[in-house]
Amino acid sequence: MGYDNRAPQEIWRQYRDEFPVTRNLVYLNHAAVAPLPRRAAEAMQRMAQDAMDYGALHYADWMDAVDGVKRAAARLLNAEPGEIATVKNTSEGIATVALGLDWRPGDRIIAFKEEFPANYYIWKKLEQWKGVRVEWLSCMAAPEEIERAARGARLLSISFVQYLSGYRADLEAIGEICSRHGVFFFVDAIQGLGAFPLDVRKAKIHALAADGHKWLLGPEGCGILYVQKEWQDAIEPVEFGWTNVAGWGDYASRDMTLRSDAGRYEPGTLNVIGCFGLRASLELILEAGVDRIAAHVQSLCDLLAEWAREKRYQLMLERTREHGAGIVSIRKEGYDANWLWSRLREAGIVTAPRQGWLRMSPHFYISPDDIAQAVELLP
Repeated sequence: MGYDNRAPQEIWRQYRDEFPVTRNLVYLNHAAVAPLPRRAAEAMQRMAQDAMDYGALHYADWMDAVDGVKRAAARLLNAEPGEIATVKNTSEGIATVALGLDWRPGDRIIAFKEEFPANYYIWKKLEQWKGVRVEWLSCMAAPEEIERAARGARLLSISFVQYLSGYRADLEAIGEICSRHGVFFFVDAIQGLGAFPLDVRKAKIHALAADGHKWLLGPEGCGILYVQKEWQDAIEPVEFGWTNVAGWGDYASRDMTLRSDAGRYEPGTLNVIGCFGLRASLELILEAGVDRIAAHVQSLCDLLAEWAREKRYQLMLERTREHGAGIVSIRKEGYDANWLWSRLREAGIVTAPRQGWLRMSPHFYISPDDIAQAVELLP
């Protein structure tokens, strides 16, 4: 199996030492839980050491890590730091928006059938709780079908990248449709943010959520919620605690005026140690350059798809430059996906069995040789 070893592969050489996991495994499972880069693990270790040695003496540094996540995420999204809140996970971010809007019975939501449960269950619940109506489309629906559904709808929620097929939505095209029809545009970005460019201004996205533990290379339990400044007064905090309010540092105050930024969606003490790790990982992605990352991830997955097809594997999604992402799901008649997963795992190659498919998802420090090693083990 040959490959072009020129410019698109340079990024993995530059950053491979940042990922000690490469000493032990070929890790092709970033669509599940990513290994930590060295700098993220060390940042959390330093914070733990500081808390052990000095308690909360350096609390201001801890808060700077939280603010650092917001600054870095804002740069990644072309947003403002005041439009970013830290959340526990994508589900919390989605629920914050879904439950914070003022719904009326009969309001219509556009959602998508193939979504991960985090971006599916909440809309079903709103049907029960608020009497809204959900129109379910395919994530691969044609623009004219989305355009038709958008007429009279109040909200559209879609994943940037579908978790199983790897279909990458054209967010700018969908955002343009939503803008024309006055539809609130929400994006579950967890399967694409960090691997592919996402500009919330260009795509006219009103709100977005992503946990840090996949393509953002951070720890579990620490993610981001983006809410456009103009919409913050229309989305009420659904979890309320002492830090939602503007005067949260004054414990004697009883003034419940909300913070003037997305911090209003943070109801209490945060996952500070997680923020140390996520800040380091976000800064690593910004340093490497998301355009360079995307080019390499796309190249790796194109190779993976090509070589798997040569071995007569079926692809769940035919890859295109427009819609391909960092996920390739394959299967072959006569071979169980769990058996394939186990065979690769025994050889130190980490993938994921999902719904009868074997899913592979390489990030930017993975080499073409890693891909070749995995495919060569496939029967």
